[in-house]
Amino acid sequence: MNQVATKKEGALAVNLFEADAQQGAQNISQEDLALPFLKILGQLSPEVNKRDGKYVEGAEPGKIINTVTNQLYDSINVVPCHYKRQYIEWQDRGTSSGAPVAIHEADSDIISQTTRGKDYKDRLPNGNYLDNTASHFVLVVGDSPETALISMKSTQLKVSRKWNSMMMGLKMQGKNGLFTPPTYSHIYKLSTVQMSNDKGTWFGWDVSKVGPVEDKSIYDMAKSFATSVGKGEIQAKHGSEEAESKQPY
Repeated sequence: MNQVATKKEGALAVNLFEADAQQGAQNISQEDLALPFLKILGQLSPEVNKRDGKYVEGAEPGKIINTVTNQLYDSINVVPCHYKRQYIEWQDRGTSSGAPVAIHEADSDIISQTTRGKDYKDRLPNGNYLDNTASHFVLVVGDSPETALISMKSTQLKVSRKWNSMMMGLKMQGKNGLFTPPTYSHIYKLSTVQMSNDKGTWFGWDVSKVGPVEDKSIYDMAKSFATSVGKGEIQAKHGSEEAESKQPY
């Protein structure tokens, strides 16, 4: 009896929600939304420290976390929708406001104005440093698809280039011959793998192709997101967590 009642209440609630869809959100624009980042947790991430206010239950090094919902993943399937590479200018930790000082486009000559510091960072004359950052705007595939951003820099730029090569290397046979399909035509699996160099050991991204998108609604969502990002309607709000990473990547 209880199960039947629950189902009825659930069905009724959905109908009510659908009738009032979007109500209360009329004044919420893209400027009022936070695009989630998908990031890899490391040994020093506050989310894995039980004494830290940002601790997330179940979090551990090597897991992937959604920075808005705090949902954790061992691996995740995504549709890549848009790619952008930029030089993000930061102040050093302790003097930073928590946001980038400036964001310079990849074709800017800003990098020519830098010198390599003792900390291996590209320093500008004003003392700030630049992070060469690859941004992958994706649609997370699942029961409730959602948009997100994956930011790669330092050693992860190699992974970014590999992913881009995988996408550009795809060919399909069309009525006019071979063509390169849109990036949002295929699904990729993202997981983590342990990496190391002379600076230490950390977890990085691992990307593998799953296959073509088969659900038209997913394809349409991914295409719409790609269009919005391409038009500049959706901007990444880079935060201090990126600049303050202590991991050797």
